Amino acid sequence: MTKLNELTITAARDALRAKDFTAVELSDACIKATNDAKALNAIVRLDEDRARLDAKNADALLAKGDAPNLCGIPLAIKDIYCVKGQQTQAASHILDGFIPPYESTVTSKLWEQGAVMMGTANMDEFAMGSSNETSCYGAAINPWKNDDRDLTPGGSSGGSAAAVAAHLALGATATDTGGSIRQPAAFTGTVGIKPTYGRCSRYGIIAFASSLDQAGPINKSVQDAAIMLEAMCGHDAKDSTSSPRAVPNFEADLGASLKGKKIGIPREYRVDGMPAEIDAIWEKGADMLRDLGAEIVDISLPMTKHALAAYYVIAPAEASSNLARYDGVRFGKRAELGAGDGINEMYSKTRAAGFGAEVKRRIMIGTYVLSAGFYDAYYTRAQKIRTQIKADFENVYAQGVDAILTPTTPSPAFGIGDMKDADPVMMYLNDVFTVTVNMAGLPGISIPAGLSSNGLPLGLQLIGQPFEETSLLSIAHGLESQIQFNSKLNQWWT
Repeated sequence: MTKLNELTITAARDALRAKDFTAVELSDACIKATNDAKALNAIVRLDEDRARLDAKNADALLAKGDAPNLCGIPLAIKDIYCVKGQQTQAASHILDGFIPPYESTVTSKLWEQGAVMMGTANMDEFAMGSSNETSCYGAAINPWKNDDRDLTPGGSSGGSAAAVAAHLALGATATDTGGSIRQPAAFTGTVGIKPTYGRCSRYGIIAFASSLDQAGPINKSVQDAAIMLEAMCGHDAKDSTSSPRAVPNFEADLGASLKGKKIGIPREYRVDGMPAEIDAIWEKGADMLRDLGAEIVDISLPMTKHALAAYYVIAPAEASSNLARYDGVRFGKRAELGAGDGINEMYSKTRAAGFGAEVKRRIMIGTYVLSAGFYDAYYTRAQKIRTQIKADFENVYAQGVDAILTPTTPSPAFGIGDMKDADPVMMYLNDVFTVTVNMAGLPGISIPAGLSSNGLPLGLQLIGQPFEETSLLSIAHGLESQIQFNSKLNQWWT
């Protein structure tokens, strides 16, 4: 019999409405699983009292009938979403002790649906990283294992992905600036969707790079992703980049025929040195879509080769600006000062002590590319490339392409510490298939596509047209039904 915490959102929603069990019982199962999984370091703050109170309130709502989809569903919340009255610090010591006096719009929407706050999910510091090793809480650990090594769950939303994969929560919020939803999903055998820029409000989400950041969920299935994403989306007057477009019922079109859909395969994504098993699973995914009636076409996205370099100019530039507010004056950490130290010493000592090495690196890069004499050489050129990347996608979609199929990552999960002594650029290469989606503001989804030769999950990515999440989810659902990924974890941590 399936344990309650191992249910999908879809199955739990239906069972709760049928009164097969209570929201309190479901939450207790997730609480137990979380307490048994401390070795994963996926949920760094478990609030049992809040979870049980939320669940009790959800049961009362369920008893009245016609409860929302997420009523009683336990969720993990990435440490980048401000939750009123709950410590939130983007996994950084610079925000030690910060308790927001306000709620992010996305979490507000989830609580309005009756969702249960399970706890705070680990992440890379300020969402800067691809392995969840830059966190002030220590690394989150991938629940998948193939030998004695601890593996990364990916980043920056590694804690969210690990929590869902290990069944500590039925779903989790995440954010994606250059692949931080989709890459962890691929590494953990879960589903992660980054919606179109503007679909979800960024209000109350601690900023990394404001023109790239976007909220989204990590889930156990495409149907779960459709349910949770719909709850997270919507216009918000508090976010000037929030889209006023109506939010459709993403779940309604799942199962629709893919006959006549045109799926593009970009030749530029066949990068040198890509493992044969990644290429093989990509080809298999294309064949499955063809079997479902879709037309597979060769496409070109010529500016792809410049995307990673442009991204790692634009994102640090925006981070340098956004993180200037952390100075030890108004909130968060303040360093110990010596006799005679003034405000400049307070700023420099606080920032030196509060920020980790990767965050400092990106602030320095960003400050450099924005400085006089280098602004046009780097930042302006990167923005021009970004415009051309967006134009590449627009040209492809103008030719009738409905979605684009690519690998999600160039490899399966790697070991914790494997990149420690490597050039930072090696870590940045993990984002080679995902950053273009953020640069163009498009929706993208990663679904589990099989196992590598050493038994680790591999993901396939589908990239959709702007604000066409309904179609994207429908195509992903069709592919998911063909793949039928059902590999089970060995729960080595219990």
